[in-house]
Amino acid sequence: MALAWALPVAAQSLQEPGFAYYETGNLDAPRPGPRAPAMMLMGGGEWVPEAFQWWLRQAGNGRVLILRASGGDDLQQRLHNDIGGTTAVQTLVFDSRRGADDPAVLRVVAAADAIFIAGGDQARYIRFWKGTALNRALNAHVRAGKPIAGTSAGLAILGGYAYGALDGGSIDSASALADPRGAAVTLDHGFLQMPYLQRVVTDTHFDKRDRLGRLIVFVARAAQDSGDPDMVGIGVDEDTALCVEPDGHARVYSADGQGKVWVVRPGRGADHLVDGEPLRFHAVPVTVVASGGRLRLDDFQADVDDQMLADIDDGLIELTRR
Repeated sequence: MALAWALPVAAQSLQEPGFAYYETGNLDAPRPGPRAPAMMLMGGGEWVPEAFQWWLRQAGNGRVLILRASGGDDLQQRLHNDIGGTTAVQTLVFDSRRGADDPAVLRVVAAADAIFIAGGDQARYIRFWKGTALNRALNAHVRAGKPIAGTSAGLAILGGYAYGALDGGSIDSASALADPRGAAVTLDHGFLQMPYLQRVVTDTHFDKRDRLGRLIVFVARAAQDSGDPDMVGIGVDEDTALCVEPDGHARVYSADGQGKVWVVRPGRGADHLVDGEPLRFHAVPVTVVASGGRLRLDDFQADVDDQMLADIDDGLIELTRR
């Protein structure tokens, strides 16, 4: 439950329908250092302490706000007590659109040094937040040069085009390749305005859940829907984070040193992408960046661990190393 008894008087208005509020730490503490407009793109699974520590330094080791649409205060306790490096951590858990226009919510967002969007169901984030005052406040947070991060569903919504899982499921690669324009491929756009990600579709839990095929579909769909052939896909493995500096230069961090980041960059539209028929898309470049490697989001040059070409015909994918 939201800890109303533990809140200062000024925060009592945070106990409203549409959301729950939690906090830990000292909200009155001075902010220790300057902030930088950094991003942390996490693929889900285990947190990567080294990546979190980097991100918190970009936040001046100040106040972090966690945004969720399920769960409670467990993440803030873990962040404040186990990772450390914050003056305070607050959490807002939304259960409808109503809370996303609440003035008290917007005051909490405006006061945050950094925002972390948790995992869960990205369809809730889109349905609860898109087009609301909170949506505008998130974009204002980024424009103000403050760090932002997302893991799993929280990463899925950071791209300029996002897989929204709006049909209530989570499509697998085989189903997406077999019917790339089907109703289950629910792409959304015009939600969040992240630097370097406006031509990017992000995906999560990547290698473990065999999501290369569906990311290629998402990129092909985004290119066709937008009329922009330069759409790019970025897939992040579990237990892995891509930490992006203000200049767009990024580094891969992994909890066990095995996680990778995958970049799909066709530079053109699909060969065959029509209603009710499998995808055909030949010679799609796929670049893999290993833990510790660098990736530049301004031009997608990278420290290459592996390079492949994906050939997709009749809904089946075949990979060859370059």
